[in-house]
Amino acid sequence: MLLLPSDLKVWLYGQPTDMRKSFNGLSALVKQQLGEDPLSGQLFVFINRKKTHLKALYFDGSGFCLWCKRLEQGYFHTPGYTQDKNPLSAADLVLILEGINTQTVKRYKRYHHHRKSEQSSSTVLPHDDNRTASC
Repeated sequence: MLLLPSDLKVWLYGQPTDMRKSFNGLSALVKQQLGEDPLSGQLFVFINRKKTHLKALYFDGSGFCLWCKRLEQGYFHTPGYTQDKNPLSAADLVLILEGINTQTVKRYKRYHHHRKSEQSSSTVLPHDDNRTASC
């Protein structure tokens, strides 16, 4: 089981990846194809052509970590992720790992607290009664 913080940035590389690649090869893909810094702490996900193997690369502050999963039956469903660089939420990655098609999942509205750094001081959010929770 892979536990991910909900605010983690996750990127799915949309092209088939040679699963013989390890830390150096995958970090080179991150730099060259995704244009990202592999030392950023973001999670980078790679899937092979048959969609039966998945590797996730991230830097935990002291070194690279590589998480791998090989399916014994079935394949990873990643419809709609055809660009080289596809943003995923941590929840979407968990759904993909569990064999759930992310395009057929019904999502319900949830409150999302924006950090001050994400908003400019002049930004005013419209009032939305659906965002307030009652106890």
